[in-house]
Amino acid sequence: MGHVGKVLPQQRDVWSNYCQYRICPTQQTFGCFALTELSHGSNTRAMRTTATYDPSTQEFVINSPDFEAAKFWVGNLGKTATHAMVFAQLYTPDQACHGLHSFIVPVRDPKTLLALPGVLVGDMGKKLGQNGLDNGFALFHNVRVPRENLLNKTGDVAPDGRYLTPFKDPNKRFGESLGALSGGRVSITRMALVNLKLALIVAIRFSATRRQFGPKDMEEIPVLEYQLQQWRLIPYLAAAYALEHFSKSIFMNFVEFQLGQIMRDKSERQAEMGREIHAIGCSSKPLGSWTAQRGIQECREACGGHGYLAMNRLGDLRNDNDPNCTYEGDNNVLLQQTSNYLLSWVHAKHRDNVRIRSPLHTVDFLEDSLTILEGKFTARTMEQCMDSAVPLAAYKWLVCFLLEESWRKLEEQRNSGKDDFEARNNSQVYYCRSLAISYIELNCLQKFHDLITNQDTPASLRPVLSKLCALYGLWSLSSHMATLYQGGYLSGKKPAELVQMAIITLCSQLKDDAVSLVDVFAPSDFILNSPIGNADGQLYKNLWATVMQGNQVLERPSWWREFISDKPVVGSLRPKL
Repeated sequence: MGHVGKVLPQQRDVWSNYCQYRICPTQQTFGCFALTELSHGSNTRAMRTTATYDPSTQEFVINSPDFEAAKFWVGNLGKTATHAMVFAQLYTPDQACHGLHSFIVPVRDPKTLLALPGVLVGDMGKKLGQNGLDNGFALFHNVRVPRENLLNKTGDVAPDGRYLTPFKDPNKRFGESLGALSGGRVSITRMALVNLKLALIVAIRFSATRRQFGPKDMEEIPVLEYQLQQWRLIPYLAAAYALEHFSKSIFMNFVEFQLGQIMRDKSERQAEMGREIHAIGCSSKPLGSWTAQRGIQECREACGGHGYLAMNRLGDLRNDNDPNCTYEGDNNVLLQQTSNYLLSWVHAKHRDNVRIRSPLHTVDFLEDSLTILEGKFTARTMEQCMDSAVPLAAYKWLVCFLLEESWRKLEEQRNSGKDDFEARNNSQVYYCRSLAISYIELNCLQKFHDLITNQDTPASLRPVLSKLCALYGLWSLSSHMATLYQGGYLSGKKPAELVQMAIITLCSQLKDDAVSLVDVFAPSDFILNSPIGNADGQLYKNLWATVMQGNQVLERPSWWREFISDKPVVGSLRPKL
């Protein structure tokens, strides 16, 4: 069913036994996660499906007030799910609404897959990608479920209708109820990375074997030898390695947090870790999915016309990655959660002079913000610039600067009479959004930098990993040059020239290792399923063979007779006006 963190241990045991012996003895029960609705997605508090408790029968009545409250975009619900974890506003007999809670609701008969009484369930239709997943919708008309079907970790209802919860603050209860989504966002970061790596395997192998032009008319060279092709692809290869280590690291952080939850750790550190992981998850998903989105498109274009052939999979990879930017939170909306987290530290510092220190140490450097902001870009040569410590220092300055500027912008808005909602809304572009992106890019770079400086990393791997790390840092930093100049960290044209030269040089130094670097994470040719990306390098042989094996590739169209007959004689047509 997933999201088991929403139930108490004793309830989990009951549901496990119930599923095993009563509703799915032959593994015929399939679940889905029904949160979003037709008219609400990111604004989860505004979901309109209701669950009203009836003490006379000890049941919840699940109801959709109208079609706009239909559960929508629910994976597995279109054709196959038999049960849904439905998020609904919980009402007790005193007409009090206790906010969003989750309920196990049967939607189909497991033996026939027909909709159960009171449930209208169906498939949404074809999407841009991911069509192997049957996203669907559901409307509920007074569907009754037992009281035990409420997943009651954050709140419960007694048989007589009294609402019970261990949380005094409704906001904390709400945050806890949606806390399981943080793990999903971390997973989406890796899902996007998988798509990016597959595209890079295809594009770099293609570029190493595709020959075009050359210094002499009769001597063609691989397109990977061209500076422009290196600059288009190899930074994304560096990003893939950075994201590989980063996503694994934050996943292990999430596992540590989940273990604390299972052990009922109520410490302040556990609570603070939850906030920090939420901030990381809300920005790692945008970082991973947007990097993959841009990288896959670049790979598609770098493979020319052959990259546009569906058989080479780049189109499918691009379309299948695209929803990573949207589900479990629109990227731009999620980034606001991260910037809010960072701004909360500034608020605490100003109000209570607290020391800025977090369990995972992603914000510890902010304690030295004043000293960091006095710093300047110090590299004087291209070789100095090719040390990952250089972009790392620049990123720390950048985050400190954007945090200070975002706080100043918010205060300016509030002082002008704007309420908190409007003040935050007017402080996103160029401020809070950029802050959140810079923060997560810094953390990704920091993890990679720590890896290459770790004594446990094999010495034979450090040279190439160091180049990848430096390239990722400089290439990512290059998108923030205007802000670095605006804040005075950079001055004159020399720093920009050094960064640009270092990026180009690192791409050139890495191009001979590029094929080996993608081979490291490449699956078998059968799994890759891209003729121009096969490991044997037989680009044209593989592509031609696949073309010739196409269905009816040499056959006339079924409508050939209509195409060649009954054509009007040239000049015989006259206008009727």
